[in-house]
Amino acid sequence: MKPIVTLTLNPSIDGAAETDTIRPTHKIRTSNERYYPGGGGINVARVVAELGGPTRAVYAAGGATGPILDALIEKRGIAIQRIGIDEDTRISHSVYERTSGLEYRFVPEGPELQTQEWQACLDTLSHLDCDYLVASGSLPRGVPADFYVRVAEFTRRLGIRLVVDTSGTALTAVVEAGGLYLIKPSLGEFEQLVGAKLPDAAAQHAAAMALVNSGKVALIAVTLGHLGAFLAAPDGILRLPAMPIEAKSAVGAGDSFLAAMTLGLARGMPAREAFKLGMAAGTAAVLTPGTELCTRADVERLFAELTAAPEPAAE
Repeated sequence: MKPIVTLTLNPSIDGAAETDTIRPTHKIRTSNERYYPGGGGINVARVVAELGGPTRAVYAAGGATGPILDALIEKRGIAIQRIGIDEDTRISHSVYERTSGLEYRFVPEGPELQTQEWQACLDTLSHLDCDYLVASGSLPRGVPADFYVRVAEFTRRLGIRLVVDTSGTALTAVVEAGGLYLIKPSLGEFEQLVGAKLPDAAAQHAAAMALVNSGKVALIAVTLGHLGAFLAAPDGILRLPAMPIEAKSAVGAGDSFLAAMTLGLARGMPAREAFKLGMAAGTAAVLTPGTELCTRADVERLFAELTAAPEPAAE
């Protein structure tokens, strides 16, 4: 199996900490500080590695914080390929308030990329040797909205299956261009993509199947938060409810879902089984606090529960 390559144009260094109470104007003393490499594609690479799969993280980073991000990723045994940029890589922070059980997240917009910098990211793709490329996360300032469309042109030419997890105009543009293997929008992102409110399961399923039948996307996994998720594939719909667990943090659930599902597909799992692996990983991610992602033990335990349960018939 070739490494699953991930592409992240707007990565981050994610800090997490805890405190008793958050109050304005006061100096807030924190404890249990931790730092993780973050950004959609990097989170995907972290989970693929945690689940025992080979992976390589390709990302744009620079300034004083770029080398720190490099070290955080390499510490997790992930192969890296950094495209250097002039501006600093962003630093995000989340603080868990123990008295309320609430989590506060602070996410900067990040650097602005120059034309030659995002072009260098595209040029890097022509040298990839992989079967799956996961392009995940927001596009930083300075990057054109059709960037992922240009990525899709590379992957079609190289015979690589492209997995995309983004939103807004970037998602609309790349889906319209077609040739995608998998997208994983939230329900809100999917409604924005199709340009309509989808008030019930029937409407959601119909819109997803219409897109699959158009040939623009082979597989669509729509995450529904506390309501679970559904898969639209050529053989129909599989909808699963959320698993009953006590959530500690929602950070990284979508990235964990996408990573595990992609890894399952890369390992030859049928789409419905890979979707369940994604469900297990997304659920496992909310069991961990802060910006920590899923653990392999939790994913394997939850996946076993999902596969043992009776499966609804495909619609």
